[in-house]
Amino acid sequence: SFGVLARGQRRRDGIGGSASGDLVDESKGRIFAQFCSAEGEVKGPQLEIPLGLTNKQLNSVLNELLGNERTEPYSFFLNDQEICGTVADMVESQSLSTEEVVSIVYQPQATFRVIAVTRCSGTLPGHTAAILCVAFSPDGRSLLTGAGDATLRVWDMLTETPVHTLTGHRNWVLCCAFSPDGGRLAASAGMDQELRIWEPATGRAVGRPLKAHTKWITSLAWEPAHRAEGGECRRVVTASKDGTLRVWDVVQGSPTAALSGHTASVTMVKWSGQGLIYSASEDRTIKVWEPDRGILCRTLEGHAHWVNHIALSTDHVLRNAPPNAKQAELSPLQRYDIARGKGERMVSASDDHTLYLWDPDDGKKPIARMTGHVQPINHVSFSPDGRLIASASFDKSVRIWNGMTGKYLATLRGHVGAVYQVAWSSDSRLLVSASKDSTLKLWDVDTGSKTFGKLRVDLPGHSDEVFALDWSA
Repeated sequence: SFGVLARGQRRRDGIGGSASGDLVDESKGRIFAQFCSAEGEVKGPQLEIPLGLTNKQLNSVLNELLGNERTEPYSFFLNDQEICGTVADMVESQSLSTEEVVSIVYQPQATFRVIAVTRCSGTLPGHTAAILCVAFSPDGRSLLTGAGDATLRVWDMLTETPVHTLTGHRNWVLCCAFSPDGGRLAASAGMDQELRIWEPATGRAVGRPLKAHTKWITSLAWEPAHRAEGGECRRVVTASKDGTLRVWDVVQGSPTAALSGHTASVTMVKWSGQGLIYSASEDRTIKVWEPDRGILCRTLEGHAHWVNHIALSTDHVLRNAPPNAKQAELSPLQRYDIARGKGERMVSASDDHTLYLWDPDDGKKPIARMTGHVQPINHVSFSPDGRLIASASFDKSVRIWNGMTGKYLATLRGHVGAVYQVAWSSDSRLLVSASKDSTLKLWDVDTGSKTFGKLRVDLPGHSDEVFALDWSA
């Protein structure tokens, strides 16, 4: 057992924090600590804790401090470095004084663990050309794939069989997505400049093709479920090579807004939980739009070359995919508010080999400029808990960054070709990457693990480049 005291409290062994039952080396001394949430909110009084406390024992202290009915897992950070050993190890490595109060930042971890995939469990043949986009339904039971053969297919993931073939496109299908209101509808678009809406359950098209763009459509995004009227998503935004964005009402079958301002191809679009639309372009800028009024709010500048991709810290919950039963009891708005915390962050990836971390709700200046890649960055993604960022580059590597500060954490090397995409497990502890070298690679990205940044499993099997990737919730 060990003793934890509030500042000014008389020393008495066994006061609080002894839930772990592990012995602590008291000979290392003590230090005053203040627990703070990742958003900067101070929790409880300053405590005098043994320097010999481990991560597991800090969990016991914090759970008792927060009054949790059951033990919840947390990770702990001292000056942005995670405490993996003891507090003493971190104090010594950072040359901190034991006479001063240290601030220990805690972040909740997933209460479940995703079991790492070890092999290919099935092959889904059917398309006659390269598959260019894939998307799981919010419940993970269906898969939507779009290909260069101008078709989409809906697959049943329980039986690994095709359910419907969606025909109608006249050229490559470049992007597809289920609606976040439970996958009631699906949207697809591509080289034929048309947006098409489908009923995945029946395989039927909804209405006529939606046409307005003068060049191919590069990206699309559904309005988040918590912002949709009655909880039923009916608006989609599309981005195009023609430099414009269009907001569509898929029920009326007509555009409700045309957003123009980019001077080159729009490469990526996101619809945020705040109701704003973010678009990235080859004109080196990111623009923030207010779709209801159809106006430009501001332009984010900094990149020196094309902006290839953007991601939001709330992307996982905006898909309306609850990662566990506890969150399934919450509404889409409640889940979003938890994930957003004190701010929805955005990260952008560019051909200039850099990433920028933004707080797009507040101002035009980036939080951080992230450098290290030596070739264009093709794809970027936040972990479901928003703590980490993964970037995939043509330099054959994946880099991991702190999702709050943009600080570099690790480089994942192993691919022998350009890395096209990455995807996270819903517990934020595993990452899978897809590459030109025809393989997938599964990485351990649990920051509290001794094998952080190491290759877990090599997943061969494809006979050519792997262009698209998704991980079910």
